[in-house]
Amino acid sequence: MKEIQINVSVSLLMPDELSASDRELVERAKAMTRNSYSPYSHFQVGAALRLADGTIYGGSNQENAAFPVGLCAERAAFFYAQAQAPEQPPVAIAIAAFSGGAFLAKPISPCGMCRQALLEAETRYGCHIRVLLYGTEGTYVINSVRELLPLTFDGSEMA
Repeated sequence: MKEIQINVSVSLLMPDELSASDRELVERAKAMTRNSYSPYSHFQVGAALRLADGTIYGGSNQENAAFPVGLCAERAAFFYAQAQAPEQPPVAIAIAAFSGGAFLAKPISPCGMCRQALLEAETRYGCHIRVLLYGTEGTYVINSVRELLPLTFDGSEMA
């Protein structure tokens, strides 16, 4: 048996270590939590997606009593951006979560469906999407969605 190690590099940055551009994206994701419709989980998630031209699109989670009919914040932002500017590749996404009256101390990570949708965008556009995961104790920065989903299924297996 051969064992394979898969390592992921994650940077932990304090607010003053983020670039102005990254701070803007994180603040937009935090603001998007207010648009969440989460009457069942009371777990408000916001996402902000920056395109190559600098435009930022936001999204928030939208729940439904008939689970799993809702939509995650990350895919809401991404699908909205793609519907408005399909020629523009996404270059960064920030995600924040608010629950129990406060932003979470530790960052949350996108679910598997969101990772797959964002990975598809990396493959489609041939570029990396930086991921910023906000928490009050610091922001995780990952250089590519592929690092969040190292054993990928990107469609090349179906050719």
